[in-house]
Amino acid sequence: MAGSGRKNARAVDVFAYLDYRRFLDDWFRAAKAGNPRFSHRMFARMAGQKSPSLLIQVIAGKRNLTAATAESFSRAMGLPSDEAAFFADLVRFNQADTQAEQNQAWARISASRRFREARLVEGQAVEYISHWYYPAIRELAHRDDFDPDPSWLSRALRPRVTPAQARQAMDVLLSLGLLTPDEHGIPRPSEASVVTPHEVAGLAARNYHRGMLELAAASIEGTAAPERHLVAVTVNIPQSLVPRLKEELNAFQERLLDLCDGAEGDPERVYQAELALFPLSEPPQELDG
Repeated sequence: MAGSGRKNARAVDVFAYLDYRRFLDDWFRAAKAGNPRFSHRMFARMAGQKSPSLLIQVIAGKRNLTAATAESFSRAMGLPSDEAAFFADLVRFNQADTQAEQNQAWARISASRRFREARLVEGQAVEYISHWYYPAIRELAHRDDFDPDPSWLSRALRPRVTPAQARQAMDVLLSLGLLTPDEHGIPRPSEASVVTPHEVAGLAARNYHRGMLELAAASIEGTAAPERHLVAVTVNIPQSLVPRLKEELNAFQERLLDLCDGAEGDPERVYQAELALFPLSEPPQELDG
């Protein structure tokens, strides 16, 4: 194995990746650079696999890895136990069938100290979008009476969060630069924006909207009618109209933001306006036959 090129490939840090296929591609290229004779066939033998094209197909997204093949790939790459465990979590994250499975894998990935050291900002960005009270606290910071003390934040939010959750949220907001101290040392919202890596952008967005829709549902019974306003329409439309409706919703969102940004008076409460468009029936072709 000494001439396999694995030693050269050790420079490829698995903890810097969120896409295991990209890691495999970079690892193989590095191994090949260290030993021009290294091949997909050689890798297959090292991994105990019969198909010499398996690695090519996996990298191209044409084949998935099972738990067993992920383990054999880790052995072939000579990954230590902690890196092999992280690689297995990347496989689970990228191939998850449900949002719950993907969130479970993400929890293990983001808990890794070496991942946080390699991709701290990306991990915190996902954390910010995935928890409803992070952006809520950022908006609270517009108020004159804003107090960054976790106990105050816990009481100010509805529904309440624990002081520990509020403290973690403040740490992330400050670390991302979404809150910055003013001349009096009070954290205030900055102009910074949050960008999530494409590998987790979908998961973060789903977590955000799921959480906000759950809060909207809870407000039906938990919030007094004068404090909320829920509207909905059920319509039967041609599928071709959907893009136009999305454009209208986006334009309405912009009008709401302009209205809020131009409002006179001091900010007092944080509100969430949730606009949703989703089908309640199958398209005709799904019902044929």
